Amino acid sequence: MEDIKIDKLFKINNRDVIVVGCSAGPDSMALMDMLVKARDKYNLFLICAHVNHNVRKESIEEARFMQEYCEKNNICFETMTIENYGEDNFHNEARNIRYNFFEKIVEKYHAEYLMTAHHADDLMETILMRIVRGSNLNGYSGFKKVVEKNNYKLVRPLISLTKDDLLQYDIENNIKFYIDSSNNKMKYTRNRYRKIVLPFLKKEDKNVHLKFLKFSTYLNQVNEFIERKRDEQISKVVEDGKIVISKFILVDEFLQKEILYHFMQQFYHDDLLLVNDKHINLLDSVIKGNKKNVIVNLPNEVNAIREYDYFYLKKQTEELTLYEVEINDHVELPNHKRIDRISYSDDDSNNICRLLSSEVKLPLIVRTRKLGDRVNIKGMAGSKKVKDVFINEKISKNDRDLWPIVVDSLGRIVWIPGLRKTKFNKNVDQECDIILRYY
Repeated sequence: MEDIKIDKLFKINNRDVIVVGCSAGPDSMALMDMLVKARDKYNLFLICAHVNHNVRKESIEEARFMQEYCEKNNICFETMTIENYGEDNFHNEARNIRYNFFEKIVEKYHAEYLMTAHHADDLMETILMRIVRGSNLNGYSGFKKVVEKNNYKLVRPLISLTKDDLLQYDIENNIKFYIDSSNNKMKYTRNRYRKIVLPFLKKEDKNVHLKFLKFSTYLNQVNEFIERKRDEQISKVVEDGKIVISKFILVDEFLQKEILYHFMQQFYHDDLLLVNDKHINLLDSVIKGNKKNVIVNLPNEVNAIREYDYFYLKKQTEELTLYEVEINDHVELPNHKRIDRISYSDDDSNNICRLLSSEVKLPLIVRTRKLGDRVNIKGMAGSKKVKDVFINEKISKNDRDLWPIVVDSLGRIVWIPGLRKTKFNKNVDQECDIILRYY
């Protein structure tokens, strides 16, 4: 494998500026090594973009290793750490954060290329997962070797090489790398394909990855033709970003679904694993149903909305009746209830909150909910969306907009009056110096 060279895998030019998404794993370290070896020949300017996902204890060591590697090899090093994850779909959110960071680095250095180390096994896994989950031609094709972006190209030069090829390259070139322990956890769908399905296919045909690459390339070519036809119809049936239903239903049914997938892609980008045929069929039923005013919730807080003869997608932006009041002796609330500070109560329901002032940052504040609010519920590990608490308690949307949320001065939710206690709440027999009553 020592004869693998980056300029045989992808045509690079003299003085190219290349950002490399590098995790310190075996694939990205192989890619980085290939680029370093080609640097002098082509006078390349390399930038390593490293993301610390902050979910494994090894992450700090890997980030330090990458920085030292870049210093030793005279490579610009750019890094970021993901501090918080707000959405339920961890992999989708991490991917979005990662690529947003990469794009900022590309813009900072005016790079021609962003290169990632996706390889043939990744392509096979993606295709198989999308076939099983359901998609369109764009999804079934997996991903492209080269994707034209606004001011740069996203390039996956290793797409014809297998994972084993890259590991062998690392061994023969004495390249240090780190293994992500989560890659062995069978709870992740991709890992099950990687550990169970791919070995079977490779046993049937050692060059099966090349068959998948040919399949992907063919589907991409077909899809480009279909997209031209789709775009012709979009120009006829879409006004101000909204589908005109009376025009849409006259379009060929196949192209109707392609138009819906296109609309979905504006919100989910290349991560079409998050949506599938079920979602497209749901949108189709909303468009062709008898109800003239409908709102449907889609993954990642996207709404599908029908308003008479118009249909469109929109990111949820909840319009709230805002209030924010410091709690002293008592507070009158817009929902016609109140919160009082009291000296004693033997009530241990969710209408009573007991706190220890040394554990919270005063003053306490009662406010309306905010988009993305999360709460650490008493007796539960991790955090939960406040929105999900309201849904589980069957609180109507109108009531949610006015429901009080009690936070400390650091913004931490310490109580959802009448609904949930938090980790800050004390039991009746525990020490506390603040007691609040909601009624």
